[in-house]
Amino acid sequence: MDRFDKYRGIIPAFYACYDDAGRVSAERTAALASYLAGKGVKGLYVGGSSGECIYQSVEERKLTLESVMKEVGDRMTVIAHVACNNTADSMYLAEHAQSLGVDAIAAIPPIYFHLPPYAVAQYWNDISGAAPDTDFIIYNIPQLAGVALTVDLLREMRKNPRVIGVKNSSVAAQDIQMFLAEGKGEMIVFNGPDEQLLSGLAMGAAGGIGGTYAVMPELYMKIYEYFQKGEMEKALEIQNICCGIIYDMCTAKANLYAVQKEILKSFGVNIGTVRRPLPGMETGDQKIAEACAEQIRASIQRFC
Repeated sequence: MDRFDKYRGIIPAFYACYDDAGRVSAERTAALASYLAGKGVKGLYVGGSSGECIYQSVEERKLTLESVMKEVGDRMTVIAHVACNNTADSMYLAEHAQSLGVDAIAAIPPIYFHLPPYAVAQYWNDISGAAPDTDFIIYNIPQLAGVALTVDLLREMRKNPRVIGVKNSSVAAQDIQMFLAEGKGEMIVFNGPDEQLLSGLAMGAAGGIGGTYAVMPELYMKIYEYFQKGEMEKALEIQNICCGIIYDMCTAKANLYAVQKEILKSFGVNIGTVRRPLPGMETGDQKIAEACAEQIRASIQRFC
């Protein structure tokens, strides 16, 4: 077993879990964590985009991670995204995550102000320094953060021995290859865009961290399994089905996560809806969610 084995596989990006009044719910958070652990996924990525982190307070994010770790922290890999739009809060969450025993912390770059690369590196190194005994993963999502990870910036970050990988959510699968080449076998890259999991694996990704994994983990685990076996046609068939379901979910007026939370309700897991300003379910969206849930059920029955 190498140091990266605990990160290889399918890791759902964990959803924000609210009660009926819109407050973060420890009980519903634990229920979702237990549900996903029961599916056999490799781990959970907590507090990222899918966790609506930019719309939550520091205390809410702490509660979410505490609830996840209490429920499944001894059973699976947990990566905690700790970035806030200021260094102090990010360091505070990093220290908190380490105190709970997470496997790794992760961070996007600061958003809104476009900082020079050396300032982004300082931000990440400050966060990592607050959790000196914990692996650090760079989260590259330039289409939302407005800042892209470059090979030069990665080279600078690799001077930090705690940096073990990149969660790459850029559209270009080529970025995975470039980052791995710079890592020289001493770091890993996770595929981010769910629609190209198979492409990312082919480029060398250790696994995937994805925002739609939680509603159909069985299908993504099957893609990973077939890829490991070299059964590429079977893997591609399921990848295409997953893409189709994603495209259908995106036809709703509601935010994608609102649709997915509605799908989870049909699977017996109620974690509320999304937090404003994200749009919730609108007229007609329920039929879309029901149709997607049926597609997922049928695909799982067929392939899993």
